[in-house]
Amino acid sequence: MESELTLHEGGCHCEKIKWRVKASRRVVAWSCNCSDCSMRGNVHFIVPSSNFELLGDSKDFITTYTFGTHTAKHTFCKVCGITSFYIPRSNPDGIAVTVKCVKSGTLDHVEIKSYDGQNWEMSHKETGIASFSKE
Repeated sequence: MESELTLHEGGCHCEKIKWRVKASRRVVAWSCNCSDCSMRGNVHFIVPSSNFELLGDSKDFITTYTFGTHTAKHTFCKVCGITSFYIPRSNPDGIAVTVKCVKSGTLDHVEIKSYDGQNWEMSHKETGIASFSKE
């Protein structure tokens, strides 16, 4: 789904966390069944970290949860609890952006692929997900 990059905006429910991300208008998003994503129902697309920018004082409202390997940094808002983005274990050099937290009007198409987080190593190898955070 290669195409020209667009500037998308988004954030959490209470708007204490706001960000901009450069990504295509057509993205591949991942629905994961790991213990964390399945509880949250998270569907996210991945971008290089250089394409993501926190705005204003957003960092003051972020708290982080880690577990297992502690590679993933599950960030969420201290006020409303929404995870609008995080650093995924699959792509520690990138940012996973929650599709539903992108303001409407700039995403034209979201292709949802499955990621088997319960069989993480196999899925990481088979899906090619690691390439999504590369420039």
